[in-house]
Amino acid sequence: MDQHTLYLNCKSQDKLFFENISLLITHYNRSNSLERLLRTFRELNCYFKEIIVSDDCSNDVHFSHVQKLKEQYGFRLIETKTNKGLANNLNKGDDAVLTPLTLYVQEDFIPKVKFREKLQLASDFMVERPELDLIRFYAYFDYPYLKVFKGGFYEMIFYKLTINYRKFYYYSDHPHLRRRNFLEKFGRFTEGIKSDQAEYKMMQSFVRSKGKGLFYKNFKELFDQENDSHEPSTVKRNFLRENNSFLLSNIRHVYRFLKFHFDLFS
Repeated sequence: MDQHTLYLNCKSQDKLFFENISLLITHYNRSNSLERLLRTFRELNCYFKEIIVSDDCSNDVHFSHVQKLKEQYGFRLIETKTNKGLANNLNKGDDAVLTPLTLYVQEDFIPKVKFREKLQLASDFMVERPELDLIRFYAYFDYPYLKVFKGGFYEMIFYKLTINYRKFYYYSDHPHLRRRNFLEKFGRFTEGIKSDQAEYKMMQSFVRSKGKGLFYKNFKELFDQENDSHEPSTVKRNFLRENNSFLLSNIRHVYRFLKFHFDLFS
C-alpha cells in the first residue's frame, strides 16, 4: 500500500490517543526509516502519551536529521556519546519511559492500517489481564504452541519437553507491547555483546521467569519491515547463521535444540 492510499484510508478515522502508552523507538544511522515510521503513525491518526527515540550515537548526517525530526514530531531524544550497541540503546530508552505500557518498535518497521484496532485491543488486554507481560505484533514465523485467546491474538504456551526449539522464541525484539516493569521482572538487556546474543539472553530469562504473553498470529497484517540499500540493516550475521543449505540448516537446528535446552536447565 503506497502512502497516498494509506492516507485516503486513514484520514476519516478519529484520532486514537493512547494515554497509557509510550512509543519507544531505537535508532542507529537510519533516520529516513525513522521519519517514515513517525510519519506513518501520524497518517494512521495514532498518537501516544510520549514518543521516545533512543539513539545509539548515529553519525553526523543521520543525527542532524534526527534533530530536525524531533522539532517536527516532538519526541524525547535519548542520546549517548559513544556507540554502545542495541542492548544499551534498549536499556536507556526503557529507563526514560514513565507510562504503564511501552510499545517498542525498531525504526525499520512500518505499521499498517489494521494495527490501530489491534493496539487498542492489546492495551485493553493488558489492563484486563495483569498477568500478561507482553503482547507480540510481529515475527519471522509463527510461535509453535498457541492457545486461542480473542481478537486474532493467541496465548503463547511454553512446553519444556517438546522437541521444537522454536518454542524458545517466546520473547522477541520485534514490535511488541510490554509493561513498564518488564526490565525489573526479567532483568536488563546484557550490554557489551552482539544484539542477537542480548536478545537470546532476554528470551531465556523470559522463559525461566515464566513470563506470560500473547501473539498476533496474522502478524503480516500489522507491520512491514523494510531495509533498502540506502539504509540497510545494521545487524551483521555470520555465514553459518545465514546459510540455508540442507546440511548446514539441519546442523543449525540440532545445535540450537541442544544449546537452548542446555542453557534453560543448566
